[in-house]
Amino acid sequence: MILFYAPHIDLPHHTLSPEESLHGVKVLRLKKSDTVYVTDGKGTLCTAFVEEPNPRACRLLITDVAENYGARSYHLHMVVAPPKNTDRFEWFVEKATEAGTDTITPLICDRSERKTLKTDRSRRIAIAALKQCKRAQMPEIREPTSFAEFLESDALKDTRPAIACCFTDTPRIPVTRWIAEVGAAATAELANPTRLTVLIGPEGDFSPQEIDAAIACGCTPVDLGPAVLRTETAALGVVFLTAFHFLYL
Repeated sequence: MILFYAPHIDLPHHTLSPEESLHGVKVLRLKKSDTVYVTDGKGTLCTAFVEEPNPRACRLLITDVAENYGARSYHLHMVVAPPKNTDRFEWFVEKATEAGTDTITPLICDRSERKTLKTDRSRRIAIAALKQCKRAQMPEIREPTSFAEFLESDALKDTRPAIACCFTDTPRIPVTRWIAEVGAAATAELANPTRLTVLIGPEGDFSPQEIDAAIACGCTPVDLGPAVLRTETAALGVVFLTAFHFLYL
């Protein structure tokens, strides 16, 4: 299955971008009448045939359109403080795209060592991961925001939020229990999709003031286990635990 990405798909004839055309014709050696697929990263998956294998403008004929391809019963928003090493955050973006995440927001906290982030590069990594794992839904990668600005925004509206913290005496519940409780409550309320938001802090964890502020805004404090995990490991763990619960339990 050869999958291309296009933010906007023209029907019934679509021309791939110069970059995708060059890759398809020169690297993948596409020929006329070959079957390929195109996604807009928003749930649409199109089946197409190659009409003109031009390395500068490869022209396709769309023959079938599937909406909400691979749609899940939950919506996951990961709010993650980027580690000092940007490669680690980009690794998280790649794996979170493969596993299934809807929104990623870089969070700037009191103890953050990294205050800036090139989100354009993160989006390119997400596109590559989308194509590699044959998904039709790519996470929205938002611009970095401060902790205070995030809590003041409407990002927590109509969602069930949690804050993962380790260096604190604040009572917490296991993240697996929280996910199960959220799923059960959503089922009882017939909520579809179930909307979850999880905050993951920087090296050194959230400050006590940030934890208190998040709890005051409705976040449930959760525990990821006895080990002290790297930021990107903790974030990806939540992604996989959420996927496992909603897809297999």
